[in-house]
Parts: sequence; structure tokens; C-alpha cells
Amino acid sequence: MNHTFGISRSANDWFDIVYIFIRDGEIIGRGEAAPSLRYNESTERILSILKQKIKLPVDCSNRDEIWNFILPQLKEVKALEAAFSMALWDWWGQKCEKPVFELFNMKTDEMPLTSFTIAIGELDEIGQKIDEADPYHILKVKLGTPKMDKEIMTEIRRHTDKVIRIDANEGWEPETALDFTKWLADQNVEFVEQPFPADQLDHTAILKDKSPLDIYADENSLDSADIPRISTAFDGINIKLMKCGSLEEGKRMINLARFYDLKIMLGCMVESSVGITAAAHLAGEVDKVDLDGNLLINNDPYLGVKVIDGKLILPNSNGLGISLNSGAENLL
Repeated sequence: MNHTFGISRSANDWFDIVYIFIRDGEIIGRGEAAPSLRYNESTERILSILKQKIKLPVDCSNRDEIWNFILPQLKEVKALEAAFSMALWDWWGQKCEKPVFELFNMKTDEMPLTSFTIAIGELDEIGQKIDEADPYHILKVKLGTPKMDKEIMTEIRRHTDKVIRIDANEGWEPETALDFTKWLADQNVEFVEQPFPADQLDHTAILKDKSPLDIYADENSLDSADIPRISTAFDGINIKLMKCGSLEEGKRMINLARFYDLKIMLGCMVESSVGITAAAHLAGEVDKVDLDGNLLINNDPYLGVKVIDGKLILPNSNGLGISLNSGAENLL
């Protein structure tokens, strides 16, 4: 990590990830699992599943049949499912000589600007973080520590007037949230993400009805099955491949969110360019993008999607378009 990554419930200097490779002759499909303890997932759990040796069907000529054969072996660990989904689509796209976004019939001509995350940390570090975020037009600010939140925002506003998106990571209290959102509305803030714990949906619905800012779901929006239940409590949802488990489920969430007239953000965990690039293949169909996980680390072994003037630029190649970074030759 370039900085300690602090949110309302934790702070980390590093994150474990697991890479998945599917090799077919000269073609290598790559995937990435970034497990989250918030969803009871861990690297140890993933490795224990992989040690059982994932089996493939006898006939590997159909991508969907391979996926349906593999899926039950992954024990509903969504980050691991996402990794296999990425690797299969990467392999299949190269095999078909098409980029993944084309296989999904996704647009790429109007990619939204990505935000850049300012995590919770020491107040005297904010100026440096704002300087590092200079190439990005939108900031995503981690809050959720009620005693410090206003101080953090005030310090950020000493350095920049950029548009800000707030992510409270379930850290706010219903008694003070409405007054604070009213204050934030005068601070060039665009929306608030996941103000309350996921089991406080009633409080979220009340806040949504009164808040001057849109309220987005993250921890309440894991997969498409959640959308009907939460649709009246939020204005939008945050889709993450590591939560929903596959590119195809991500696309399903986009379609269902449109049906329920919800706004859509495409987000990520702290990931390398494998996971971020995979998500970026869906970015042309959403309203907001927060795909900066690979920009927050200093040891990314891969190259993929680029960010130029805040805008995502997909690789001009088949599959996901992933390649090895210099110095990472020990990986596939």
C-alpha cells in the first residue's frame, strides 16, 4: 500500500490476494481473488479450497459448461468465484479473439471518470494524499468515525474543492446522520455510500427520504438477489465483482438496477490490475466508477486498464488485456 488504508472498521498496510491461471497451450487466462473478512472470506479459506484441486469437465469447448462445472467446487466464496470468472472470460476472449467487453455487448465509448480514494488516516497526511490525487477529478473520502468526520472533511477542503463522494462503511449513527448529510451537501459532495450497518435498512430508508444527498448501497448490495429488497432504501448501488462473484452476475446486477431505477457505481476492493481491468470491461454501462484499487498499491505485478485524466482506457487486445509488469516474470 502507498498509505495505510483506513476505513470505519479497520486499517491495513497490506492485503493478501490470490491469482488464478487457466492455461490452454499458449493462452493464459488470469483471474484475481481479493477476499474480505467483512464477508467471512480469507486467503486461508481460498487456499484450502484450491488444495482440493478444482476439476474441469471432460469437454472444455464451451465456456458456460466449464463455469457451471467449476462453480459448485468453489464453496460460495465470492472472491474465488470472481477470480475463476475473470480467468475463464480472459481465456475465452483470447480463444475467440475478442475483448471481454465485446463478448458482453458492453459499450466502451462513454467510460465514466473514476474516483480516487482518500482513506482514513492522520490529519497531517491529508495534504500529501490530495497532492497524490492531483490527476483525478473526483475524490472518494472514507469516513465513518463520527468524532473525526467533520475534521477530516474540513482539512480536505483546505486543500481542494474537487467533487467528493463519501463512503461511511457502515460507520454512522442514525441520530446524527441527517444533520451531517445536510452539512455535507454544502461541501460539494455528490453522494453518501453505506451510512449504516447492513442490518439497519429501516434507518437507511428514513435517511434516504430526508437526505439532500443520494444514498448508495455497498454492504447491502452483494448480488442481484439483494436489489429488490433494498431498492426503496437507496438511490443507487455499488457493484463489486469480489462481492457478486462473477462478471456475468455484475452484468445481471446492472440490468436489474436499471429495472428498479437505481443509479449504479462500479467499485472494487484493493486489487491489482487483473481485478480492476476485469471490472472495467463493464464500466461503459454504469453511472459512476470507483476503480482505483490498483492505484493504491506499489507492487502491482500486472498491466491492464489505464487511467488518463481520470478516465479509464481499456487495453486494445483480446480477453481482459492483461500483461505482466516488468520485474514480475515469476508469474504467468
